[in-house]
Amino acid sequence: MFKQIMDKLTGEPLANEQHGSEKYNVPFGLAVMASDAISSVAYAAEAILGVLIPVIGVASYVWLGYISLMIIGLLAVLTISYIQIIRAYPQGGGAYIVAKENIGVKYGLIAGASLLIDYILTVAVSASAGIAAITSAIPSLVPYTVQLVVILIVVLTILNLRGIGESSKIFSVPTYLFILSMITMIIFGLIRYPIAGPGKAMPGIDHNVTAMGAISVFLIMKAFSQGCSALTGLEAVSNSVPNFQEPRQKKAISVMLLLSSLIFFIFGGTSLLARFYHAVPQASGTPTVISQIAYSVFGGYSFMFFAVQFTTAFILLMACNTAFTGFPMLMYVMGKDGYAPRQFTIRGKRLSFSTGIVFLTVIAGLLVIGFKADLEKLIPMYSVGVFLSFTLAQLGMVIHWRKSKEKGWQKRAAINGFGALVTILTTIVIISIKFLEGAWIVAILIVLLVVIFSSIKKHYDRVACNLRVETEELAEMKIEKKFDHIFVVPIASLNKATLGALKYARSITPDVVALNISTDKEHMAKLEARWKVLDTDILLVQKYSPYRAVVTPLIQYIEAVANAAGPNEQITVVLPQFITHEWWGEILHNHTSFFLRESLLRNDNVTITSFPYHLHEEKDEK
Repeated sequence: MFKQIMDKLTGEPLANEQHGSEKYNVPFGLAVMASDAISSVAYAAEAILGVLIPVIGVASYVWLGYISLMIIGLLAVLTISYIQIIRAYPQGGGAYIVAKENIGVKYGLIAGASLLIDYILTVAVSASAGIAAITSAIPSLVPYTVQLVVILIVVLTILNLRGIGESSKIFSVPTYLFILSMITMIIFGLIRYPIAGPGKAMPGIDHNVTAMGAISVFLIMKAFSQGCSALTGLEAVSNSVPNFQEPRQKKAISVMLLLSSLIFFIFGGTSLLARFYHAVPQASGTPTVISQIAYSVFGGYSFMFFAVQFTTAFILLMACNTAFTGFPMLMYVMGKDGYAPRQFTIRGKRLSFSTGIVFLTVIAGLLVIGFKADLEKLIPMYSVGVFLSFTLAQLGMVIHWRKSKEKGWQKRAAINGFGALVTILTTIVIISIKFLEGAWIVAILIVLLVVIFSSIKKHYDRVACNLRVETEELAEMKIEKKFDHIFVVPIASLNKATLGALKYARSITPDVVALNISTDKEHMAKLEARWKVLDTDILLVQKYSPYRAVVTPLIQYIEAVANAAGPNEQITVVLPQFITHEWWGEILHNHTSFFLRESLLRNDNVTITSFPYHLHEEKDEK
């Protein structure tokens, strides 16, 4: 029943041969990769003005233009850099691969940890922001904010588990509607302003802003760092190159150029419109700068005003979907290198990296619950990781060009060097401003994740070293060598399952011990009487447990037998286990065999095997 429900929700399994159809083309790839970036772009101008207006008043609109140009310049540098990364590292992984191969493993892990944290925060922040937009419109839903955010994340998870092909088609609709509405607003607003001026202001907005201070380098850098939210999500394309159809590098580069063009147009356009129409960020967050611009551009509460509002709300809800693409792919790349559990490298039934998708859901959901979907607490941790990864990617590419000595490497290295300088400064500003507000948590998590990744790698290397068999050793191995087997069958009573396990063990060797640990002497006597009726040469060993422990005495006896065994004697423990055919059946029975198995697996002279006995429901005859 559970499988049928999951098949309905996530779709029927796909064969390996269908993998080619589960990759992005350019239009669908752009739709999936753009949601995070363009949703951030829409509010980047508001973030800049929110820093400037309280300090320098009307002069903010002039400085908005300068700072926007700085961010657009950084966008150009990052775009060129990530196109170079896509060409040089088509296996995906982005900043993680670049930093690991050029700066060092530790720096690669820092970049990977930074991006993973950023993806988790993207889901938590974007989902919370999307639900906040809904609860603002419907205040009665405010008490259920956390539940609604978690439900939204679960819905997005189910859609992503349906596979790349199907999910990209679903997510493309709200993305392209938002892009279309923003382009329409920007073009119409730029044409309208020289003809009709700023138009009517939105009701309730006070446009008389007073300067409270003077412009300073720190203020500019703070506004610049806030506006750099426009660039979050830009790295997702380079992380997900393997998800594109062939020629994957060419299509990934096309998506990268289109995404950067959209960021340039929407960010630049909204910045110009904010300046022309004098939109003012509100302390309460509403009405937003975008809604003020839409009101002035379209002359009030028109159809296009509501189109902009609704598509903006949808893109906020969909913004976290970029993380559902980037996070699993990055975990896959790190898993292949041995720094993340191998489960993240396995494709699910719909050929997506389902383990990474589900893991992202769980962690982001816990974050939302822990912080109660409070954006004021979540946002200070946001964007720290992505700019740290930007910096390491830029530095890595500088070293890459110096090593490669390709034609024109000096020019490329200079571009990446300039980008590294800018992103380093931006990262320093972001951390210094947001450190006490919550960025310190990200710093600790990055360090913790690097330690965990390193420990996982050491574990896999140690296991591989112990399991490795050299080719020349194979000829010396004598697989036909025979062990003298001693079988131990733990039993609680004589039933069909235990009798089946005893017959199985006796068919292999005459050295079989039936081991019974009991807390009831009367029960022991009954078992002994039934055993005599059985008339078998199998030895019955009974141990009384006065303190009601069963697992520990079983383990102690088996380990004693194992320690006394000779070098050619192999101890095998056969655990009888009956299998019910109801999905809830396993819950109703004790799990002694599970705990026994987990404990005995640590003994290198003991082999554990299960003897399954299937229970079949008897139907009443009519």
